[in-house]
Amino acid sequence: AEWCAPGAAPAAMEAREPLQELRGALRAVLARVREGEPGEGREPFELPRFWDALGQTFKVTSQEATKLSLAFSRPPPTSAEDCRKLSEDVQNAILAVATVYYWLPKGQGTTLRKMVRDATTEVVEGMIQLTETILSTPLESLSQEQLVSTGGVWEACEQVSNLPQGEYNQAAVVSVLAACLGVVKDALEEMEHALVEGQDPYSDIMEDEELGFRGNRDTYWSEADRKLLSSCMGLMKASKACLKKVLGVVKAYGKADSPEQIAQLDDLADIAKEISPSVDELALSMYPPMNQLSVRLHVNTQEAFLMNFLHFCRTSHVCPPSEEGWVQFLSGAVDHNMNKIKNFTQGQL
Repeated sequence: AEWCAPGAAPAAMEAREPLQELRGALRAVLARVREGEPGEGREPFELPRFWDALGQTFKVTSQEATKLSLAFSRPPPTSAEDCRKLSEDVQNAILAVATVYYWLPKGQGTTLRKMVRDATTEVVEGMIQLTETILSTPLESLSQEQLVSTGGVWEACEQVSNLPQGEYNQAAVVSVLAACLGVVKDALEEMEHALVEGQDPYSDIMEDEELGFRGNRDTYWSEADRKLLSSCMGLMKASKACLKKVLGVVKAYGKADSPEQIAQLDDLADIAKEISPSVDELALSMYPPMNQLSVRLHVNTQEAFLMNFLHFCRTSHVCPPSEEGWVQFLSGAVDHNMNKIKNFTQGQL
């Protein structure tokens, strides 16, 4: 609800009406960006021109956010006319951001388009948040919330410099693969650390005089668990190697000269985005108390993603004959670890 001081002057409240209209307009833009699809422009698409325009619109939006925030941070009260002008400038800046986003044709690839859409959405959401914060705080007072909201718009606008501005969809896919590889590396390192730290503290005591054989497996891995873990770790390492090698060939051979090449890169990015969370889920299932059936189910999922990933890579333009050797090697590594895991968990099915 908008803040209304007791006895607030009608003129002061009237000055905020354009902000309410602005909020509605920004919400409409946000809905269109989220739901709409960029069209195919009539003019030839030029990527450098697109990035320049996007960067410029984000910069202008950041400046307009600053002006809007300052206008409502100190006396004297902003007039209705000034507020309307500020609101129009903000709306025009946001419309310019959305317009440039719509320049990006579908043919440039879904990975790149999603990144730009997410960045655009974040900027619009930030501006909506700032507008709502100003509307809900006392007149001409700079609240902590308003400072945070203003900073949020600045941060969102600065994200454009972090977008992969290389050759069309190829740079975007490289960015996705690198992020997925980072997630898998982290999961692997955490599990390696847990294995070192997770020794049974009472492993040297084979039998407790009063309780009999120790049956509590809630806090440590049994010897049988550790045998299974070794092969699961092998599968996680294969996942890391797959992502690393595919990232390398996409950097080296990835092209976006045809719709087919762009689609192939998108497929690799989509599967990579399935691999990294599935590695995380596999790792979580491996902690004690271990349920071997649960581990087996997660392993099967991981195997399917990896084999699919390697297949897509091998049949795409990023894998010339000179690169097929490592694809076969990693397929063999996945099979090897899977066979061992199947043997260890045979009784669980």
